[in-house]
Amino acid sequence: MFLTRRNFTASALAFTATAGGAQTGFDSWRAEFLRKAARAGLSSATLKAARPALTFAPEILPQDARQAEVAKPLQTYLAAAAGSARLRAGRQALKHQRKTLRIIERRFGVQKEVLTAIWGLESAYGQLRGNRPVLSTLATLAYEGRRRALFEAELIAALEILEAKQARLAQMRGSGAGAMGHTQFLPSTYQRYGTDFDGNGRADIWGDDPADALASTARLLRAEGWVKGQPSALEVVLPAGFDLALSGRIFPRSPGAWAALGVSRAGGGPLPAGQSGALILPVGPKGPVWMIYQNFHVLKTYNYADSYALAIGHLADRLAGGGPLHAGFPSQPWDMSDTARKRLQQRLTAKGFDAGPADGVIGEKGRAAIRAYERASGARVTGVPSAALLAQLTER
Repeated sequence: MFLTRRNFTASALAFTATAGGAQTGFDSWRAEFLRKAARAGLSSATLKAARPALTFAPEILPQDARQAEVAKPLQTYLAAAAGSARLRAGRQALKHQRKTLRIIERRFGVQKEVLTAIWGLESAYGQLRGNRPVLSTLATLAYEGRRRALFEAELIAALEILEAKQARLAQMRGSGAGAMGHTQFLPSTYQRYGTDFDGNGRADIWGDDPADALASTARLLRAEGWVKGQPSALEVVLPAGFDLALSGRIFPRSPGAWAALGVSRAGGGPLPAGQSGALILPVGPKGPVWMIYQNFHVLKTYNYADSYALAIGHLADRLAGGGPLHAGFPSQPWDMSDTARKRLQQRLTAKGFDAGPADGVIGEKGRAAIRAYERASGARVTGVPSAALLAQLTER
């Protein structure tokens, strides 16, 4: 479970190149951290037991850079998220856990297919829960320094879990980001939302039975504002000549307003009644277009990447009996080459309009930068990337 998108820097790789010096620095960091942990109220017995597990693991740092939801093209990521093997396993998981999932759905209002999709994407339905020592992982990420405050806080939370005897040190194993269990909770998330579904006295997200982890995930989503029975995102079709300036997550409209503009549900049928939605075009108007709702934003509190929220919604839809996406993916998103899209991002940022990393993925941040530039230059505000816009930015 990741709460923010993380940008990787060359400083992380530098640790792997200077292992001796890094180890010396790590030892100093660990000594200071243990003093902080004692001041935070952790007992000397807990800290003494945990100290040998606070080891430096530089091999996880390059892995930290390669999160699939930001490293892979959206088409590739979605295809893997709802691939045939994951769908087969998901249907079996729904069948095997149907009683548990039905009770959790009634209690927390989160659809069983959504919970199963998160379970499937986070740990392959419990088969890949991670086997890295969590204390070592969190200690390494904290020492590396880009997000030291975050990971030191997570490390304190992990030690508090041990002190409260909610888990044993040997159980505290997880991913290369320090997330644990069937649905990959960070320690602080476990503290906030860990749920004892089976009534055995503790919330066990690590064991083979996924019930506590699934209930904990449902509790998290409800607390973040999940709307019962509503979708997170739906694929839609835009009419010919649609004004793309109306798209973007900052422009929600009612179902009736969208219908009046000619926006329809892909595959037919009306848009869901009641909720306002907004249009996002991750690869431009010639690829899949989604209407996103409140639950989309809730999923982004679980993992900030849009591709992750889209993947969970798509996999959940497929598990509920829905079909594949209707629209194909263009070879050149926004009718621009990868090089041109990166150059557009670079030019916008150079002119003071932060378009995010120059990765060729022009999402909502990039479109916001375009709107800001258009507004500042007195042009019509559309937020639409184009070769003409790049030419204008290059000339000025």
